Amino acid sequence: MPGLYLDEFMVGQVIDHPLRKSVTESDNMMFSVMTLNPQPLHIDFDFAAKSEWGKPLVNSLFTLGLMIGISVHDTTLGTTVGNLGMTDTVFPHPVFHGDTIRVETEVKSVRESKSRPDRGIVEFEHRAYNQDGKLVAKCTRQAMILKKGEA
Repeated sequence: MPGLYLDEFMVGQVIDHPLRKSVTESDNMMFSVMTLNPQPLHIDFDFAAKSEWGKPLVNSLFTLGLMIGISVHDTTLGTTVGNLGMTDTVFPHPVFHGDTIRVETEVKSVRESKSRPDRGIVEFEHRAYNQDGKLVAKCTRQAMILKKGEA
């Protein structure tokens, strides 16, 4: 299913993404190892057990990537030229092994490009929640999106 084109986004539009993911220990370990992140809060069960959390935390950059990845099918699949930036990224509640993540995206702004007539910029606010409805991640993302008929 293709993503949406610039002209199909509306400010205030909220997309509740149907795709969900339960985060596994393997997801967390593989991501931490692949990104050369030796943080013991993520990969050392003994260390994490002695922390205030009592167990390993899922790497927040995995959470960020998962949140945006879940949004792609319903927003930018095949219609994006590229990400321009991410701002205001917060992780208000930790993610743990076994948590199931769901995501919603709100369109904050839409504008045509001043220099490229075949595209424009959409600003999204992505919000990720765990199975208990707790906000675990939020970020604002700017993406360059093609106009319909320009792909």
